[in-house]
Amino acid sequence: QLQLVESGGGLVQPGGSLRLSCAVRGGLISDFYGIGWFRQAPGKEREGLSCIEISSSNTYYEDSLKGRFTISTDSAKNTVYLQMNSLQPDDTATYYCAAASHPNFYLGPEEYDYWGQGTQVTVAS
Repeated sequence: QLQLVESGGGLVQPGGSLRLSCAVRGGLISDFYGIGWFRQAPGKEREGLSCIEISSSNTYYEDSLKGRFTISTDSAKNTVYLQMNSLQPDDTATYYCAAASHPNFYLGPEEYDYWGQGTQVTVAS
C-alpha cells in the first residue's frame, strides 16, 4: 500500500531552520510525475509551497517564500526533503507532502492524488 510519511517537524525558534522529510513507502518516487509540499495553519486553507518534477528535477516555489525553502530528492532513500530556513511564527502550520500521478500539477492541492498525514511545525520563542 502506498504511503507518504512526513517527519522532521517540531518546535523551532524564530530565525531557525528545519528539514522536513517525505518518505515514499510501497512505491518509488519515480512512479510519480511530481511531489509537492503544502502547509495548513488553523483556520486557513491549505497552501502550496514547492514542488518538484521527478523526471527533470525542475523545482517550483510559491513566490512569497523568497528563497527561504528548498525542495530536493534522494532517490536512493526514496525521500523528498524541504529545507526551511529563517523560519518565522507565520510559518507555524501542519506541513504535508503529496504526490501527483499525472503531469498537470503545480501548487494546487487539488492537483495531487496521494497525501501524507502531516507533520507539525511550530515557530515560537
